[in-house]
Amino acid sequence: MNESLGKRIVELSQRIVSNFDRGLWTELGLLTGTTEVIESYPRLLRSLDWGDPDYSGNVLGLLRHIAEESPGTFQKIERYVDKKFPEETEYISAQPAERRITFAPNVFTVPDRPVEPDLVSVMMPMSRDFSDTYAAIQRACTGVGLRCLRADDIWDDSVIVQDIFNLVFQSQIVIVDFSERNANVMYETGIAHTLGKHVVPISQSLNDVPFDLRHHRVLRYLNNTQGLRELERKLASRLRRLAGVAEESDSDVPF
Repeated sequence: MNESLGKRIVELSQRIVSNFDRGLWTELGLLTGTTEVIESYPRLLRSLDWGDPDYSGNVLGLLRHIAEESPGTFQKIERYVDKKFPEETEYISAQPAERRITFAPNVFTVPDRPVEPDLVSVMMPMSRDFSDTYAAIQRACTGVGLRCLRADDIWDDSVIVQDIFNLVFQSQIVIVDFSERNANVMYETGIAHTLGKHVVPISQSLNDVPFDLRHHRVLRYLNNTQGLRELERKLASRLRRLAGVAEESDSDVPF
């Protein structure tokens, strides 16, 4: 289990311990399909009813079990708790930092939408030459239970840069393709870094990666059938780690 997922489990556990009663556990089970695991988890509800000191540990253990066995269900629980008990300050970055800053952009409007843990945004040149690359990225995301979108997949605002900002804002992970040194991709990468997202760089040539970003690990790929299959495999592995999804064995990977 990676550190990011561990922190999400601890944070969610603390919010549940502070707010849940038996009725909310019942409601959560019905809405997320976890009734059986909640009711059968050792001492969870009993320790709640009796006010036992091990209740918080039981909650933590249950959430860890769900996160490891069914990451999608864990994300549903996160969304349920976020909706039921919205925090005064919304945390949109992928990884917690010791020091936090507040910013008020004057170019973009901050969307009134939550971060979606299963959403991956893709920033790349908008050219037919990259259609096969985007298809490989989509397969990699789908294979690990994530959704991916590009700016041209949505049209919520008349200003395209606002759609791009909204997409990055709502995503937990941002894939950026530096191939051909596209200026728009560079700009969008800056937005993603500022918002504290997990940024996954890919490129057909390492020479296209800006000097200031070459210390990041870049997935290099060839734009042919074999190269895109390899990109799909490596990207899926990277996404699993970032999203906290259990790694598959080589025999399970359909390549």
